[in-house]
Amino acid sequence: MSSFPSRRRVLATGAGAAIVGALGVNSAQAAPAARADGSEETRSLDELYQAALAEGGKLVLYAGGDTPTQQDFTKAAFLRRFPDIDLTLVVDYSKYHDVRVDNQLATGTLVPDVVQLQTLQDFTRWKEQGRLLRYKPAGFSQVYDKFKDPQGAWVAIGAIGFSFMYGTSAVGSDAPRTPLDLVDPKWKGKIASSYPHDDDAVLYLYSLYVQKYGWEWAAKFAAQDVRFARGSNSPGEAVRAGTHAIGVGGSGAPLSTGPVKWVVPDSAPFMAWGQRAAILKQAANPTAAKLYLNWQLSLPTQQGSFNGWSVRTDVTPPTGLKPVWEYPNAHVDGFPRFMADRAAIERWKQTFALYFGEVKGDPTPGWLGLHPGA
Repeated sequence: MSSFPSRRRVLATGAGAAIVGALGVNSAQAAPAARADGSEETRSLDELYQAALAEGGKLVLYAGGDTPTQQDFTKAAFLRRFPDIDLTLVVDYSKYHDVRVDNQLATGTLVPDVVQLQTLQDFTRWKEQGRLLRYKPAGFSQVYDKFKDPQGAWVAIGAIGFSFMYGTSAVGSDAPRTPLDLVDPKWKGKIASSYPHDDDAVLYLYSLYVQKYGWEWAAKFAAQDVRFARGSNSPGEAVRAGTHAIGVGGSGAPLSTGPVKWVVPDSAPFMAWGQRAAILKQAANPTAAKLYLNWQLSLPTQQGSFNGWSVRTDVTPPTGLKPVWEYPNAHVDGFPRFMADRAAIERWKQTFALYFGEVKGDPTPGWLGLHPGA
């Protein structure tokens, strides 16, 4: 359900010539269905901006996430660069957004132009159903191969990792280094976690822990009096608030020097993936959608990622980091396979419910209904 955290730092790009607008290109000309030769976009961001304004200047985006304001920073950065775009950005759990889009397609009431979700399996299915516009933004060739569809039906716009974290002042010199440390009795009552059986990325993380340490680990963890809550934002918030020393099942920045340390273990498992985005073939605003994907993949935006990781192979991470796909214990290749096996996921979910109890609480983004953003 997660998308980019609210701490994400996105940089704007410089302005250029508004060629398309100056030429008076209409919306039909500005928004071809796709490049016939399958090549990358050649128009500049400013040309796309003017073409999007000629199209009507609107854009609706459904983004996976945990709170209504989680994407506010991204929205603000986009509008600083393209202030005349009427952007509607709706955040909800990806597992609700995907079926919402399915229902809208079935009833002829489609709302979003772009979907940006954690449910990786949906992009494969939607491609097979012919629901996605095949389009390659500028920089597509520089995206890590497994973070893009070869035909351009979807592309990852950001790399996200889930692990555990701790408050530096709360743990002192006794910081946990591996998931095995989390079952030490000294941490009983001091751990917050998002439910693994409510969020598939957290579920994958916990499944990796069990595959590494066995179900005995899960039994010991269940005895730690863990505070489980909905939303992958919840463990980090608990640690930052000082109510818990350790959080499990959330994103973070590996090189952060703040009060919360997000852990990339040396060899123990964590998980990461490329957050996929796609333009729906029936999108009402395809040119504005293309503008958004080009902006997300642009070098300044990728260089400004909140965690230092980019989906592009030509962006060098800060000193101390490798590209996320170079961490074998991040299981980048494993998460798409995991997401595709829905029967296995249901077994994992129900088994964790036996250990940790049923999921409780309202969804953290609220109840958004069938057509948010309409």
